[in-house]
Amino acid sequence: MRRNISETATQCLRRMAAGDFDGVRKMCTDAATVWHNDGTGEQAIDEKLDQLALLIPTVQALEYDVIRQFQNYDEVLQQQVLRLELADGSHREVHAAMYLRFEGDLIDRIEEYTYVVPGDRENPSSGGRQL
Repeated sequence: MRRNISETATQCLRRMAAGDFDGVRKMCTDAATVWHNDGTGEQAIDEKLDQLALLIPTVQALEYDVIRQFQNYDEVLQQQVLRLELADGSHREVHAAMYLRFEGDLIDRIEEYTYVVPGDRENPSSGGRQL
């Protein structure tokens, strides 16, 4: 019986927020890819998770708030806000839309469209850098 892929998408975010990158990897196909709108192109899920793991020491707290979520047979599209508290005490908010395509119960592709709120007074250098 197939799991609810909307729940799987939410669980993926929870694991990312907890720094459980091995758990995230197990939720993906061997050939899973990630794409971001920052112009760097597509990358393998393993490469993306390695990059995220390097950020963990700089983050005090990380939380994803899913604003809304839509599900099709093998796709989930969601609007979310990533709220960060950095180790230096500054805060950052990243608004995003994330598309997840599934192959069976596993994530096969992630596309993330991000927007950093301009004028972030506590972290003015945030300027659109992708997490």
